[in-house]
Amino acid sequence: MRVELSDEARRYIGRFDELTGVTPTDCLVEGDRLVFVVPAGKMASAIGQGGETVAEAERRLAKSIELVEDADTAEAFVASALAPAAVNAVTISEQNDRVAYVEIPEADRGVAIGAEGANIETARRLAERHYGIDDVQLT
Repeated sequence: MRVELSDEARRYIGRFDELTGVTPTDCLVEGDRLVFVVPAGKMASAIGQGGETVAEAERRLAKSIELVEDADTAEAFVASALAPAAVNAVTISEQNDRVAYVEIPEADRGVAIGAEGANIETARRLAERHYGIDDVQLT
């Protein structure tokens, strides 16, 4: 799918690229939080040793930054979007609409949901933008 970026998201992508040397493929601007989708295999470069690179980007952009690694399949992408929660399995159902059912250990449900549902909502938005998935449900 083709992701449409706002001018603000494009600016943040450009700055993140300047600061880290990694060009994200997407950016969600959510108040004081930025969520970047980084190309597969580039996560370590974006984070940097001991988290130094992403920490410096957070300081320079004055925003909290979360990173999601891109993936070749919808299932792998949804699992990546819910990290650091452990994901046992992702099943995509295509009956009336496309729904990703994600099997999460009970101990990681809180991590997957996030404060005030922020993590699961971000996963839903990204899954819709990148793979046309209408909803993400935890099982």
